Amino acid sequence: MKSLLIPTVAGVAFSLLAGSAGATSLEDVKAKGFIQCGVNTGLLGFSAPDDAGNWKGFDVDFCRAVAAAIFNDADAVKFTPLSAKDRFTALQSGEIDLLSRNTTWTMSRDTALGLAFGVVTYYDGQGFLIRSEDGITSALELSGAAVCVQQGTTTELNLADYFSRNNMELNPVVFEKLDEAIAAYDSGRCDAYTSDASQLYSVRLTLKNPDDSIILPEIISKEPLGPVVRQGDEEWFNIMKWVGFALLDAEELGINQANVEEMKSSDNPEIRRILGVDGTFGEDIGLSNDWVVNIISKVGNYGEIFERNVGSGSPLQIARGLNALWTKGGIQYAPPIR
Repeated sequence: MKSLLIPTVAGVAFSLLAGSAGATSLEDVKAKGFIQCGVNTGLLGFSAPDDAGNWKGFDVDFCRAVAAAIFNDADAVKFTPLSAKDRFTALQSGEIDLLSRNTTWTMSRDTALGLAFGVVTYYDGQGFLIRSEDGITSALELSGAAVCVQQGTTTELNLADYFSRNNMELNPVVFEKLDEAIAAYDSGRCDAYTSDASQLYSVRLTLKNPDDSIILPEIISKEPLGPVVRQGDEEWFNIMKWVGFALLDAEELGINQANVEEMKSSDNPEIRRILGVDGTFGEDIGLSNDWVVNIISKVGNYGEIFERNVGSGSPLQIARGLNALWTKGGIQYAPPIR
């Protein structure tokens, strides 16, 4: 059964009422045999269906990693495509169990909406896509330009802030749906399109003439992106959070899909703990002790997920940048499993 959320009188906090008396989100998920995961309606590299209708991408693989941790089956997940406008309502109402959809962690979302962010899977920032023929080299030259932007996003708010603090004339062209905003830019209705820089790489590849557009160098915001669950169920929150941390810790320890079974015989105490050879860390959060083995064998570590979906092994060719491990010049850093 799906869980229901009832708003308080103030309308800003939510209490979780399980589908059956006293049931947790994990129990509900196990009872139905799959995770219902909310994703983007179609963003190449992050979440989009392939020609056969199978969902692929960076955010999709996080959902698959959670499914592997719980069921030892990365395919035990169903996907609900959601617009930016509808994503939080779907999570609050219990329509989905987990939201993994290029969503920025902000204070209001983490408090007033009754949601819980636990891990940053992608450090991003907002940028601008423009036509190279216009000769614009800086976002500071966009005063008065028509800028396509999606409604109900931090992008829309950041755009207003940036233009205001730089005393620029703002001319936004706002769309509810991502594909509408992209189509408007591609048809020439807008002079620029703004979104997270990662999304700009994806959008650019879908244009009629990708080589005619460039991404300006300015990054105008901080966009820590990551999965989201409802507040009120610490067990489910811990699973979501520690799946993300395990993906990073596995990469840092050199554990990957090819060697995960072999690594179980390692003498390294950190590796033995993360792979469940020593300790009861999986059981302590409601999973089997080999939960990380199941994740890595089925989906891979963080680096493998990044590279095949958005990095060097993908059409997007996005450099790791801030999303490199802290040991390699980035800021991705996970607490240890111990």
